[in-house]
Amino acid sequence: MSHNNNIFVLTELHKAAKMGMNSISFVSEKTEDSTFKDNLSFQYTQYGNLLEETNKLFENYGEIPSENNMKDKIVGWTGIQMNTINDKTTSHLADMLIQGTTMGMIEGIKLQKNYPNIENDIKNTVNHFVHFQEDSIEQLKNFL
Repeated sequence: MSHNNNIFVLTELHKAAKMGMNSISFVSEKTEDSTFKDNLSFQYTQYGNLLEETNKLFENYGEIPSENNMKDKIVGWTGIQMNTINDKTTSHLADMLIQGTTMGMIEGIKLQKNYPNIENDIKNTVNHFVHFQEDSIEQLKNFL
């Protein structure tokens, strides 16, 4: 099992968790729907747990995860601002998050398929991430 593949997968999971947390933060500022905000808060916590889990796994390899590029954060923020200029309805916000979460799920599945020989603890984290993405999509469908 390649050390580099393990680090690569952890890095991708770390990026996905940060991106999910950033997106939820930006979207939650746009809604007044308390039930939706509660759901977003739960998802934010789950992404935070994933981030903690990846950080612990990085420690096993004597590595420190690099922080997400500021450009990615700005692009994410700008995209949400542009997509909510005319429509800040809960349905539209849920739709945007479903699209982003689906992209995250696809990336997770690609990691599963392309790196089958990574360490079991990392494989379990990838599996957890994919299931979390699936569950999040199902929850968000209720707000469409």
